[in-house]
Amino acid sequence: MIAHADFIEGMAKGMAVLESFDTERQRLNATLAAQRAGLTRAAARRHLLTLAHLGYLESDGSWFWLAPKVLRFSGSYLASARLPRAVQPTLDRLAARTGEAFSVVVLDGDQVVIVARSGPTRLLAYGLHLGARLPAHATSTGRVLLAAKRRADFTDWLKGRELPRLTAHTVVEPKKLRQLIAQVREQDWCVASEEHELGVHAGAVPLRNLEGVVVGALNVVTRRERVLQPAFGRELLPLLQEGAREARPLV
Repeated sequence: MIAHADFIEGMAKGMAVLESFDTERQRLNATLAAQRAGLTRAAARRHLLTLAHLGYLESDGSWFWLAPKVLRFSGSYLASARLPRAVQPTLDRLAARTGEAFSVVVLDGDQVVIVARSGPTRLLAYGLHLGARLPAHATSTGRVLLAAKRRADFTDWLKGRELPRLTAHTVVEPKKLRQLIAQVREQDWCVASEEHELGVHAGAVPLRNLEGVVVGALNVVTRRERVLQPAFGRELLPLLQEGAREARPLV
């Protein structure tokens, strides 16, 4: 925990405004930014104007949207972080071998973030691009990473949390999700079919370092018939497990 004297409240509010922009709301005015960031309209407006002055936002005077400068953060992370660079050769090899799309993701709160990927560009239409953020409760990777938490920590994560229904297949009942996470924890892999987006079928395994700590999840996006048993266990699961073992000394 940070000491109160070391906490810069203005920076925290500015970041909250910046994080208010997402795929649901690409353009915000001061009123919407205030609602999303939990600020007064006047404070939100000042932060929007400051971020625009610094080049992180663009504006027409009333509405604001993200500017290309924000990509400096993601570009710096991808260039300097060890995990994306370490797993890329493995992802490339798996994609070339199968013609499927493979990714590595990490957990960030109630979402997972794609930090490395390889595979057919046709799957970019599903929003599975580098840096994409997906709901943890409705994805194979998210469930693998939630299963890696200690049981008490997962209980804290789930307590009072609303699980949005994204498709007719999304599991939104806490009791059912708890059962699924227990199953993933036991079998050490997960599949999810059309739970966060129709047409997306995926399977995932945990990605561990040499100390056995889960540092991410390795997944494949494929056709529906390939995530069904016994096809998944016979064809794709062994490849995912092989990839995770290959990357283990590197991450």
